[in-house]
Amino acid sequence: MTIADFDPMLTDEEEALLPSDEDVAFYAEHGWYLSKKLLTDDEVDALAAATDRYYAGERHRRLPVRPPKLAYWEPAKGAVQRHNDYVHHEHDGIGAILSKRLIGAVAARLAQADEIRIFQSTLILKPPVEGEPSNIVPWHFDKHYWAASSSDRMLTAFIPFHDCDEELGTITMVDGSHRWTEVGSDDTVVRHFADRDRDQLDDMLARNAAHNDADIRKIPMVIPKGHMSFHHCRIYHGSGANVGGRPRQAISLHLQDGDNSWRPFPLSDGTLASYNHDVLVRRTEDGRPDYADPEFCPVIWRHRAQQGG
Repeated sequence: MTIADFDPMLTDEEEALLPSDEDVAFYAEHGWYLSKKLLTDDEVDALAAATDRYYAGERHRRLPVRPPKLAYWEPAKGAVQRHNDYVHHEHDGIGAILSKRLIGAVAARLAQADEIRIFQSTLILKPPVEGEPSNIVPWHFDKHYWAASSSDRMLTAFIPFHDCDEELGTITMVDGSHRWTEVGSDDTVVRHFADRDRDQLDDMLARNAAHNDADIRKIPMVIPKGHMSFHHCRIYHGSGANVGGRPRQAISLHLQDGDNSWRPFPLSDGTLASYNHDVLVRRTEDGRPDYADPEFCPVIWRHRAQQGG
């Protein structure tokens, strides 16, 4: 697939911002990619302003039910690291920017996919509070929580609202770890990192590195305003404390390729792994959760051969 294959609705200026063939090869080898400037300063400022309104209580719609594992910070929880899921669904101002076609086109290029849909969006605020334990995000990879998803091409765009570096506790990748063969996993890996023991997660990273005869090479993502990092669903990543003088604000935009669908993933107790979507999205004809439900998983990019319908 070449850049020329992408939908002509992208402007020449936007096409120039797509990953090159060399960038795509780098992503395949390393599991992460730092983008060019995909959002203008005005778009980032509009995203930050929409977020302020969201935190003040503005919603354009609410989830019809509350999923069992929903991340949803509310003021009563205090100065911990904030996580709020489904912000693209609940707030039109946030959703409009996260649905920018250029973001989807970049993701499609990296994942080598004809279609990109939003899978989830999580608004994050990491406060500059010294010693706050929630500010440390331990090593994990996202596909563990997406065990009910069939695709291994899913990826995440990490979108800060400002220049983001190590001082602010930026997202950090374990280089190339998406290519490791995993050992020692059990049912606990389908739980969110916030519900797991940090030492266990550190040990899992070390054991998997040793099994693959690999060094643990940690790469902090230094991201200028308007740029974003993309990472593979199986790359180990985490983040350190915010020791800067301001909150670290960002959105993790989780993306799925058009081939992704719900699959049964049995656990040892006989139940199936689940995701929050499973109580929200419509059902397919055979009764499975539909991860292509446009209400919660809208398409943000489709290759021109797939347009229409």
